[in-house]
Amino acid sequence: MNIKDVEALAELAKLELSTEEKESLLADMEGILSYVKQIEEVKTADIEPDYKVYNVWREDELLPRDFSKELIIEQFPTSQDGFLKVKKIL
Repeated sequence: MNIKDVEALAELAKLELSTEEKESLLADMEGILSYVKQIEEVKTADIEPDYKVYNVWREDELLPRDFSKELIIEQFPTSQDGFLKVKKIL
């Protein structure tokens, strides 16, 4: 990676960077890439994954209801013909 790559990335991201910022970003990117290379070198062919697969779904349950249409209508300030009456909205 070089300064031209950093400038191209900055242009794609619509960033205006100073020369110092470009050099700092280049150093950061080189550090990140060297770390990724280090991770790529780890031998994982003989390692078995350590995770368990299980069903996370649950059965739906019908919860008991402590209210009914009639109870709601009784508690609402105004109702008409079995419906809740609200103010007109325009």
